[in-house]
Amino acid sequence: MPARMAANASTSERNAGLLLIAAAALALLIANSALAEAYQGVLHASVGPLTVHYWIADALIALFFMLVGLEVKREWYDGRLATPEARRLPMLAAAAGMAVPALIYLAVAGSDPDLVRGWAIPAATDIAFALGVLALLGPRAPPSLKLLLVTIAIIDDVGAVVIIALFYTAQLSVPALAAAAAIVAIMAAMNMFGVRRLWPFLLAAVALWVAVFQSGIHATIAGVLAALTIPLGRGEERSPLKLLEHRLHPFVMFGVVPLFGFASAGVAIGGLDQLLAPLPIGVALGLFFGKQIGVFGAIWLADHFALASRPANLSWRQLYGAALLTGIGFTMSLFIGALAFPDPTLVDEAKLGTLAGSVMAGLIGFLVLRTAPALPCSDEDRDEAAEIFGEDADKDPTVCNDAYSR
Repeated sequence: MPARMAANASTSERNAGLLLIAAAALALLIANSALAEAYQGVLHASVGPLTVHYWIADALIALFFMLVGLEVKREWYDGRLATPEARRLPMLAAAAGMAVPALIYLAVAGSDPDLVRGWAIPAATDIAFALGVLALLGPRAPPSLKLLLVTIAIIDDVGAVVIIALFYTAQLSVPALAAAAAIVAIMAAMNMFGVRRLWPFLLAAVALWVAVFQSGIHATIAGVLAALTIPLGRGEERSPLKLLEHRLHPFVMFGVVPLFGFASAGVAIGGLDQLLAPLPIGVALGLFFGKQIGVFGAIWLADHFALASRPANLSWRQLYGAALLTGIGFTMSLFIGALAFPDPTLVDEAKLGTLAGSVMAGLIGFLVLRTAPALPCSDEDRDEAAEIFGEDADKDPTVCNDAYSR
């Protein structure tokens, strides 16, 4: 990629992560101040048929899911997940990274039938937060480490979408489901018959959101379904899918995601008893211990039994640091927590556990990667460095890491 594009991408990811952190911190500060009542009043104020919070959590966040769907489709058919070999290691790591946290949560909180529905809360990874931490690490986070973490997180998000559709769906409306299926079929037909303009797909996506919202399935699923119908144009630089992804990315990462974080992270922190209740403890331990055990353990086992090879230029310490960062479950975990429990008290406890686990995973992961010695660059990293720093970049085995810190 051109030097300016690489620098802009790195800066954008870092700034998006920092903005999300700031939004969450501000929400926590307000929720534990004299402004708490006003904060809650704004979120629960009605705007048309929905409250402000529901417009954010049901409508705007659908754009986040659409962006995830676009990225998954592009990577699956024309990117880093385009071959079975490339998919194997991150798929194994992501699967274990979802299963182990869920098991830990159930071991801690599963004895209470009212809490069982929260099993999926610690199973998700927050891409924006994790990439923000990596961007802050600069040369300590080589491109190949970012590649692996992003791929695991993408597959993780696909799993979270499936979980939401299967396990967090209310009563279904057959007519609305039929309408949603018909709209998806129309969008797929537009793709097959060569429609290249974006506006027909976007109009259909709005109609799809309404139909899914009325169906009983959570409306954010409409974002993923719509994304899968957008024409990819494999090998094209300006295909409809890539154009939409490019346009959505800054709006979602600098607008929708921080806004969702601000609307969701505001929870009043009570005494130690509240934080040590089974629900927050189960979520926090699932994110912090479950993610690192699942992801790192799967990578080690896959490499040990020759099921898949770890990236040659990454040390086990770097891989462990990346596994820790997958325990940052902020956006998706908060979202699933709000779906899992009708009781606001339990939702707040889930938020506390999510915040505690994510902060621990982010801080410890940062420290592990910050102190990990860098290994020589891979050929792919060196090629990236040559594009940015010139042909002599391969003489310095660490300069390619610097390419992503400028």
